[in-house]
Amino acid sequence: MKLSHFKYDIPEDLIAQYPLDNRDDSRLLVVDRATGTFEHKMFKDVLDEFDPGDVFVANDTRVFPARLYGNKEKTGAVIEVFLLRELNRESLLWDVLVDPARKIRIGNKLYFGENDELVAEVIDNTTSRGRTLRFLFDGTPEQFMDVIFKLGETPLPRYITRDIEPEDRERFQTIYAKNLGAVAVPTAGLHFSKHLLKRLEIKGIDMAYLTLHIGLGTFRPVEVEDLTKHKVDSEQLNIPEDCCDLVNRAKHNGKKVIAVGTTALRAMETSVSTTNTLKPHSGWTNKFIFPKYDFKISDALITNFHTPQSTLLMMTAAFAGLDLIKEAYEEAIKEKYRFFAYGDALLIK
Repeated sequence: MKLSHFKYDIPEDLIAQYPLDNRDDSRLLVVDRATGTFEHKMFKDVLDEFDPGDVFVANDTRVFPARLYGNKEKTGAVIEVFLLRELNRESLLWDVLVDPARKIRIGNKLYFGENDELVAEVIDNTTSRGRTLRFLFDGTPEQFMDVIFKLGETPLPRYITRDIEPEDRERFQTIYAKNLGAVAVPTAGLHFSKHLLKRLEIKGIDMAYLTLHIGLGTFRPVEVEDLTKHKVDSEQLNIPEDCCDLVNRAKHNGKKVIAVGTTALRAMETSVSTTNTLKPHSGWTNKFIFPKYDFKISDALITNFHTPQSTLLMMTAAFAGLDLIKEAYEEAIKEKYRFFAYGDALLIK
């Protein structure tokens, strides 16, 4: 499978710059894999596609304000620092991306906040733009994160070209977000409202939660034509026993398991037993899924429309079939669906 298979052109006016006022007012393109047909619905009607005893599996990771702007010592140059991964909580060691990277060398200090509330020292290079920082902070790890929430900016994707607004901090978060640690939101979950969750509960459809802390590895550009040569950065994953119990009971009873997003889909495929049941997991995953792939757990997938040549589009194509997903994207463009993080949704069943 080649990178060029996942290239497509998207009109700029279809890239959603703002979320809708009501989460479940998004449109939903329903793709039937068995018939190859499409149906246009509203997301709030998604529960009509499923029955009591079915299980939705969602990623409850919580996004933190990972983008900081600081000043380099002596020169005062403005440097963007994107927090990627906490390496050591007590020592306040973080892997980050810096921009512009050419100005940042080992030993440099960076200052954040009007009164230099936070200081960081560069202690290592990791990639061309990657650095390891040690934050020099006199306080507890919890107090440190309080400062990050004060100084940090919601990490909206670059294709959202407007200024970041205060509402984004709440809106770029699922309503069931619980465990802090992601630098990007699991976008399929953005369509779920409290009212919709209550309707699912009333109908007897279960919600199961796992945690995959999304890092930039999910979005790192694929730079090789041969997909077998692409490596995905590891991301922290926890699948608790209660999630496994709900999923495995549904499978045993012949009910459907619906992955809410590609991150939930990939998480479940990371921890499959020899009998095709879901196992608890606490650790990391660097699983990269692209066509062709035999999925063991999920019967359906809810996802957003993804950027060209992204690993998320490749995983979606693995689930639906490449030709069918290309047709679905063409249909969505023709019908002027809203694309990407704040856009509309796709149900592949």
